[in-house]
Amino acid sequence: MSHPTPILTTPRLRLRGWQAGDLPAFAAMNADPVVREFFPGLMTREECEAMIARVTDHFDRDGFGFWAVELLATGQFIGMVGLQNVPFESHFTPNVEIGWRIAREFWGNGYATEAAQACLDLGFQTLGLKEIVAFTVPANLRSRAVMERLGMTRNPEDDFDHPSLSKGHPLERHVLYRIRK
Repeated sequence: MSHPTPILTTPRLRLRGWQAGDLPAFAAMNADPVVREFFPGLMTREECEAMIARVTDHFDRDGFGFWAVELLATGQFIGMVGLQNVPFESHFTPNVEIGWRIAREFWGNGYATEAAQACLDLGFQTLGLKEIVAFTVPANLRSRAVMERLGMTRNPEDDFDHPSLSKGHPLERHVLYRIRK
C-alpha cells in the first residue's frame, strides 16, 4: 500500500516530498566536505539520486521518511530532515531514527532543530511511536547539540560501533541518543 508523503509546516519551514528540482541542491550539499565531515565520503550525483529513490520508497512503504526541507519564505531547498527505520541490526533495533542534513550556508539558524521537532511530534502523536533514536560520531558536536535541544538523552553504555563501517574506521564509533514519548 502506497502512502502519500505528508507535508509538515513549521513557522519557517516546509517539509515536503521530493521533487525533481531538488537534485542539484541535494547533490551540491552532499558534495560539500564540511557537510560530509562525519560521513564516510562525499556523495556523487548518482548516489544522491539513489538516496532520494530510497527515501521515496520508505515513504511509500511506511508513511514516513526523510522530507525535503525548504524555507517557507522563499521555497529554497535547504536540506533533509526526517524519520526512518534503522537500516541495520544493533542492541537498540528495531527502532526509528531521526536525522538531518542541512546545507552549510543555512547552519546556525535553528532549522535542523525546528524541522526535527516537527518530525518528533509526527512520530509520537500520529505514528504512535514509543521511542525515537539518533546517533552520530562523538566528534559531531553540532548534531549532538541538536539532539540535546530536542530533549534526547545519551547513556554512554548505549554507544556502539556502526555495523556498516569496517573495524578501525575513524567514524566507526557512534553515540546513541534516545527520546521517549
